[in-house]
Amino acid sequence: MATAVRGVQAFRVYLEMIKFEHSIFALPFALLGMLWGAQGWPGWRIFWLIVVAMVSCRSAAMAFNRIADRNIDAKNPRTVIRALPAGILSLRDANLFFFGSCAIFFLAAYALNPLAFALSPVALGVTLLYSLTKRFTSLCHFVLGLSLAIAPAAAWIASTGTFDPKVLPLVGGVMFWTAGFDLIYSLQDDDFDRENGLNSIPSRFGRTFALQLSRISHIVAISLFAFAGMLNQAGLFYYVGVGLAAALLTYEQSLVKPNDLSKVNLAFFTLNGFVSMGVFGFALLDFLSR
Repeated sequence: MATAVRGVQAFRVYLEMIKFEHSIFALPFALLGMLWGAQGWPGWRIFWLIVVAMVSCRSAAMAFNRIADRNIDAKNPRTVIRALPAGILSLRDANLFFFGSCAIFFLAAYALNPLAFALSPVALGVTLLYSLTKRFTSLCHFVLGLSLAIAPAAAWIASTGTFDPKVLPLVGGVMFWTAGFDLIYSLQDDDFDRENGLNSIPSRFGRTFALQLSRISHIVAISLFAFAGMLNQAGLFYYVGVGLAAALLTYEQSLVKPNDLSKVNLAFFTLNGFVSMGVFGFALLDFLSR
């Protein structure tokens, strides 16, 4: 087992542990919820507090996931190299990182407004729940989707201090989009999950069904993104972004076959990063062109 790292090396390991680059999935949709809620730019203070809350909440969730799954990860050839099972990071340090991230999240929510702070335990609880769901339900992919999907609603509340049902189609779109790409990603572990009593759609119903459900989820996601635009009076540029997302998801679905998982990483990370950034980028252009 490797020796636990310290200093700058430890910081790099923390970033790897929480997959910091994956913030690109939820953060653009959070910023879209912020823009739609505030009907424009809410100011730098609100913006940075939302970013801090988003990153700290996600960091806490990913750290909790690594802590909760450390023994499972140690058995899986794909995940045995992760920091905790490999001994690169100590359990004590991972716990400190987790509790520190939770504290920062609650402080950011408190600084935003009373409603954001009151709902912050709910938001954190949902994001932490995903880590345990594979132990008792195959619907874990949709719980992961919900954990990312609360981002635009949370940012709406953060920027306005109120909740509006108009954000719900965007929440649903993010949930089904996330579940769709997580179904693809989880194909890599279907045999391992089945052998170790873990639940997932691929391990229970097979790869073909999982891919079909992924495609249906992405169709629903695009429909909800379009409906969200209608409710929030989005302009043409936003729908161009939704159309681009639809094209990217269609290409993503073409990359993975039940008997060919060689392009899973391209389908999972690269294309979905462009989906989230594309939708937000064109939504921002829509605001700037008014």
